[in-house]
Amino acid sequence: MAKVLVQADDFSGAAEVGQQFTAHGFTARILLTTAATRLRDLSSGGSEVVVVDTHTRSAAPRAAHAAVTAAVAGAGPAAVVFKKTDSLWRGNVGAELSALVGLGYDVVLAGALPAMGRTVVGAEPLVAGLPLRASGLWSVEARPAPETLAELFASGPVRFLGLEVVRSSDVLERIRSVLGGPAPAVVVVDGETEADLSAVVDAVCSLHLSSGGRPVALAGTGQLAGLLARRLAADAAHSAHSPAGRERPATATGHRGAVLAVVGSASRAARVQVEHLAAAGVDVVDPTSPQTQGAPGVRAALARGRSVALTVPEGRVDPSRSAALVRGLALAARKAQEGLRPDLILTGGETAREVLDALGISSLVPLAAVQHGAVVSLADDGRLVATKPGSFGDPLVLAQLYRAIQSSNHPRETTETSMTNPQDDRPFIAVTMGDGAGIGPEVTVGALVHAGAYTDSRPVVIGDAHRLRLAAEALGVAAEIVTVQAVEDAEFTLGRVNVIDPELLPADLPWGVESAEAGNAAYHYVRIACELAMAGKVQGICTAPLNKAALHRAGHVYPGHTELLAHFMGVDEVSMMLSTPKVKVIHVTTHIGLVDAIRKIEPGLVERTVRRGDEAMKRAGVAHPAIGVCAINPHAGENGLFGYGEEEEKIAPAITKLQADGIDARGPLPADTAFFLAGRGDYDLIVAMYHDQGHGPVKVLGIEAGVNITVGLPVIRTSVDHGTAFDIAGKGIADVRSMIEALRQAAEMSPRLALQQ
Repeated sequence: MAKVLVQADDFSGAAEVGQQFTAHGFTARILLTTAATRLRDLSSGGSEVVVVDTHTRSAAPRAAHAAVTAAVAGAGPAAVVFKKTDSLWRGNVGAELSALVGLGYDVVLAGALPAMGRTVVGAEPLVAGLPLRASGLWSVEARPAPETLAELFASGPVRFLGLEVVRSSDVLERIRSVLGGPAPAVVVVDGETEADLSAVVDAVCSLHLSSGGRPVALAGTGQLAGLLARRLAADAAHSAHSPAGRERPATATGHRGAVLAVVGSASRAARVQVEHLAAAGVDVVDPTSPQTQGAPGVRAALARGRSVALTVPEGRVDPSRSAALVRGLALAARKAQEGLRPDLILTGGETAREVLDALGISSLVPLAAVQHGAVVSLADDGRLVATKPGSFGDPLVLAQLYRAIQSSNHPRETTETSMTNPQDDRPFIAVTMGDGAGIGPEVTVGALVHAGAYTDSRPVVIGDAHRLRLAAEALGVAAEIVTVQAVEDAEFTLGRVNVIDPELLPADLPWGVESAEAGNAAYHYVRIACELAMAGKVQGICTAPLNKAALHRAGHVYPGHTELLAHFMGVDEVSMMLSTPKVKVIHVTTHIGLVDAIRKIEPGLVERTVRRGDEAMKRAGVAHPAIGVCAINPHAGENGLFGYGEEEEKIAPAITKLQADGIDARGPLPADTAFFLAGRGDYDLIVAMYHDQGHGPVKVLGIEAGVNITVGLPVIRTSVDHGTAFDIAGKGIADVRSMIEALRQAAEMSPRLALQQ
């Protein structure tokens, strides 16, 4: 019996959820069928998590209901049933949940995706705080977006619970009482934050997945699935069935060659992603264009070792033609790869499933993710398949998926094989553990056992091996903590954490207590990382949080990480950049008082800060960054009404000079307007004049995935955008997403190594 049975209505969602469980140590397999006999055959291979893609996103409601019934009944019994829903509420949500109710399940639906700004308040679906219907994200759908989630349910017992219930101390009892009726029911809960989703997961798991003798199915987005996977992994870690130490799935063997990408979206965001894919060396073609010579021309390019991306013509897609367009792409892909079997990059669940069906692929094993929802899987015919939902990903996501496949370009027998070879150009990253009494050890281990940890970099921790083992135990994750003497001694295998340990911490150091010992150790971890960077041993630095009071108690009086790094690297002036999925901010001044900050700001400092930000954005792949420069006073001074002309004296001259040099710097802008426009996508980077002007909006818009970047050093340095959190240290509940993102951005912005000849 599988531990978890997942039903998804499209392939990219199925891969997203499967990878969430793989990342927490479970074995998972994705099945592309609803035929009972085939389901039993494919699901009998011993995978703990079976994910069935019913391919019903665009099906008629009655057909979707039948497919889900067949999938859940045909796959056999499971301890947990999870129904993946689309974060934009597309598809047949009501009909498919009704199928679960018809099979005797109570259903708890928590469909928010806070990581992407998609929330539910008062049963209303929102995107970045605005109604889903006003977001434009349903522009290619045949019907309007729902105004309330009640519209998704044509019939059947459905109850709605608001945020006040989700955040109450008796959420478990409130859900239990709703599900205690004589017949199965659906309860839909609000959600704005990951904490809201965690409360729902904990409540459902505390019900022992049953209520009044009936089983309970959990439904929601990939983020909810990740929280469920984390909870089940933690539970399993305390039993004989812990996922720790299991065999990992075999990966493809042989050399990786050309890659065939199929991009079934004509949106502006997709176009930008394709532009970066082209910059990575992929030929982009419209298969209907005479210049490509159709499938034979694409096949000839693949045969020569050229990677090719098939795209749709630019422009708005008629919703009535979208299905035919996807089928046409799938047919072109099948013809183009005949006799070659290239690895694949597929965008959008409908496109992915059509291509996989056309190629005869019936099952896959999810391996790793490069971004939220952007997953690389191993198909049953030996090729790697990278997928992402059409609406997901930043501009670099397709290029990252391409590099993830290309980094596997050497013979491998299993994922236990060292991910290092003579043609490996991934940068080495020094990861400092931070204050050993805080959550630094936990977020460090959590990030390095993440499935995508070694996709684009080779991280080596500078820290305490014993402390990291305690952190892994607290988190309930499988991690092989190995002490190495030098970066050159490290081996990069998923699940292994390489540590250079100067042995500075006592073994009995208490969690959550400020101490000179921990402060001193954190100081020296940074020192060693800087020495490795200056010697060229590492190409980037990623830091877990240190505690300033502990640092000072040890006699190392620095305002923070930024100044400490500048000291060790002999740099007089650096800038702090905060990066979230929604907005990036660079600061002209940081850790000084407001009066001192205004006094310090002058045109030269503003100019140098903007130039550092422009260079960092270009290094991250934004060819022509649009930079909004904040004013100091409210309303940018409003022509002298506020302040004493600081904008004209301290900021405007710098902007004039920057624009003359071709840098797209605009302002001075009222800060409140600037951040609103940046959140909407008008600016790639905002320049804040002082600490709180930049930090406040960032922590509202994305602290969970926020990253602190130091620019102006000889190497890039990234860090989590949170503190040591002494109150939760050692409890295994630290959120590791910011550290995962910090490591990813360190890899992205650090130079790749010259290949060995």
